[in-house]
Amino acid sequence: MSSTTAPKSTKPKAEKKGAKPAEGKVAKAKTAKKAALKGAASTIKRKTRTSVSFHKPKTLRLSRIPKYPRTSIPHTPRMDQYRTIISPLNTESAMKKIEEHNTLVFIVDIKANKRQIRDAVKKL
Repeated sequence: MSSTTAPKSTKPKAEKKGAKPAEGKVAKAKTAKKAALKGAASTIKRKTRTSVSFHKPKTLRLSRIPKYPRTSIPHTPRMDQYRTIISPLNTESAMKKIEEHNTLVFIVDIKANKRQIRDAVKKL
């Protein structure tokens, strides 16, 4: 009798142990199915608009990468020291400034600015 009871007692234990994980897997699968059908986010909150006019969003603007240069050679500086300073001024008032204030007076190009005049005087 003991031989017949031993196999019966082991089989139900094995079935019971196997049954619990199967039930857990089924429940897990059902919750996963529910989540997949419904979606992960239950409610999607819309952004509240504070302005009535719609502004196009700023997107990525890449710099241009040309296939070939549009000019054959780069231009030389158009305002060099020889074009900036045309000639020294040697009138009476200019000579007075040279003597009294230790200041040189030049006639310069009308398109030259102070920085270009200063650089031209240093180079010449």
